[in-house]
Amino acid sequence: MLAPDEPAAFQVEREQGRSPFLLTCDHASARVPRRLNSLGVSAQDLRRHIAWDIGAAAVATRLATRLDAFLILQNWSRLVIDCNRPPGSPQSIVPLSEATRIPGNESISPDEALAREMEIFRPYHDRIAAELDQRQAQERPTILISMHSFTPILHGRARPWHAGLLYNRDPRLAEALLPILRADADLVVGDNEPYAVSDSTDYTIPVYGERRGLLHVGIELRQDLIADEAGQNQWSERLAQALLTACERFA
Repeated sequence: MLAPDEPAAFQVEREQGRSPFLLTCDHASARVPRRLNSLGVSAQDLRRHIAWDIGAAAVATRLATRLDAFLILQNWSRLVIDCNRPPGSPQSIVPLSEATRIPGNESISPDEALAREMEIFRPYHDRIAAELDQRQAQERPTILISMHSFTPILHGRARPWHAGLLYNRDPRLAEALLPILRADADLVVGDNEPYAVSDSTDYTIPVYGERRGLLHVGIELRQDLIADEAGQNQWSERLAQALLTACERFA
């Protein structure tokens, strides 16, 4: 499905990062393989949040630099295949995103879905698993941070949160981070808001955080706050300080 001159499924930043933090960005790009003809979606719609997590990759890259952390970014749009959803689930390859039709996903065959999984989903997650296996063999501690962003308005409703901390069965890191971020009276920080993690709607945290017993948290940032360099720098600095402080209790 991917042409030889197109990017690989993922890219890694700071591969030799020395800190215990490992950052993932499942929705880093709005890119669609040429073979899929933009999935029939307009260029304007591909710039919207339905195609990617706006600003998340930029914040994650800056955060990785501040923490000296390994970072892996997915290079293809969530509309091609969502790398934070279990393959085969209803949200893996969506024919409709909010109110926007995705024509290239409406009559996808099982073979086509498998090609997307094998060329985009699997290489990305195989690289994460390989990194975690290596760290485990080295008895190196790992703290998983799953970076995302969310739209300020959904279905016509304004969302009041500036950021959200997400988890499922293991709230340890989220509970440590929450009071640190909420110490800034100007911030509205969601506790499993605007989303919550579950086995059916998420992949990265259940598979790598929970099953491997890693300290972990999902971080959601509101997109209008990280749409430019100033916001990206501000949030990466804020999160780096908060994460380092929160993780002191687990040392």
